[in-house]
Amino acid sequence: MGYAQYKELGNSGVSWLQQKPSHWRIKRLKFSTDLINDKVSVEDSPSPYIGLEHIESWTGRKINGEIRNSEGLASSFTTGDVLFGKLRPYLAKVHLAQQDGLISSEALVVRSKDELHANFLKYYMLSRDFINVVDSSTYGSKMPRASWDFIGNLPVLLPEVEEQKTIARFLDFKTAQIDALITKQHTLLDKLAEMRTALISHAVTKGLDPSVPMRESGVTWLGDIPAHWNAKRLKFVGKTRYGLGEPPQKLDGGLPFIRATDVYRGEIDGAKVQTVDPDCVPWSRNPTLKAKDILVVRSGAYTGDSAIVPTQWEGSIAGYDMVYTAEGASPEYIAFNLLSKHVLNGQIYLAKNRAAQPHLNAEELGDVVVALPPPDEQVEIVAYIEKSMKKLVIQFELVNGVVERLHEYRSSLITNAVTGKIDVRNVLLGQLSEA
Repeated sequence: MGYAQYKELGNSGVSWLQQKPSHWRIKRLKFSTDLINDKVSVEDSPSPYIGLEHIESWTGRKINGEIRNSEGLASSFTTGDVLFGKLRPYLAKVHLAQQDGLISSEALVVRSKDELHANFLKYYMLSRDFINVVDSSTYGSKMPRASWDFIGNLPVLLPEVEEQKTIARFLDFKTAQIDALITKQHTLLDKLAEMRTALISHAVTKGLDPSVPMRESGVTWLGDIPAHWNAKRLKFVGKTRYGLGEPPQKLDGGLPFIRATDVYRGEIDGAKVQTVDPDCVPWSRNPTLKAKDILVVRSGAYTGDSAIVPTQWEGSIAGYDMVYTAEGASPEYIAFNLLSKHVLNGQIYLAKNRAAQPHLNAEELGDVVVALPPPDEQVEIVAYIEKSMKKLVIQFELVNGVVERLHEYRSSLITNAVTGKIDVRNVLLGQLSEA
């Protein structure tokens, strides 16, 4: 659906805003808001506390989740205040408070004055142009932060308050529609992931020939396996060692340092990988990764997740993970086993949840049982899974592309509405639901 344009435009005098509707005023943010700097001891206050991790990037939504242990001073806010994450502002952590509470001191608490509607301010501070300008002002290379001295001097566009409310209502309605579409796409991604796991699980426990005789494996979660296969513990098929506990000094252009957060569902996310100074690496710990080593996450929310090391990451440094080297079986075949239901849900799940915090050690990993066919059959199964996975990867990419376009549309719509690039005053929300 296309939207009307404002008929009368004038120069805003601000390069990144360009033109604005002629009847919109422009003012420095600090003159239309108050910065609330009330610090409260977290331990002594009964008010609920949230951290920046509980604000979703680019949406303004509050995320329900575990509250990290916090102490010291936090910023007090009340209903209707806008919370803006000044740490790494490119993450666009902006939230309109729906209740009183406390937030990390890494957030600014901004209270709008009568001429500025709070919900409009939230969307304005979420707009792509505003975030980009704030991000360009940050200081500190490791923990970039923005300051109120800079943000408060930025311009804010001021339609009449009733028009601000109309724009905010339009964005509330439209972003809810977009978010519902994004949720549907994520549901589809979850289904594709389930299909992927089911494909792997069946191939590494039942094989490719449905006519072969089966026998009991003797392992509850493994069930029946082909009669000519063997059930073996990983410690009898390969060796496990630990990566580094502490990361060496970071260095641009240094050696890749692969952490648990870089491992997800059998893949290493190259976009996240940091680089470290080789002179600071404790080489006696044998941290160097070889192609076909298998990284296994040993603690945290993704304990038990794993990924085989591809050739491109050979020579990287292993972070706080376990490194499994298959010696008596195909490394690719073992890697697929570690992604299967009978290992993740049946064995690793039990091992990692024995303690208060999810954790897996080398002994527990070594006790994991896998079903081993003869070597030539391992190769056939790996080839079959890889071929089948290519079709799923195409579907994953298509759905992820839709999600990316929806996020881009959402961001563009907010930016265009709060900077006067589109006129939504005469848009009826009933018409929107039919669009």
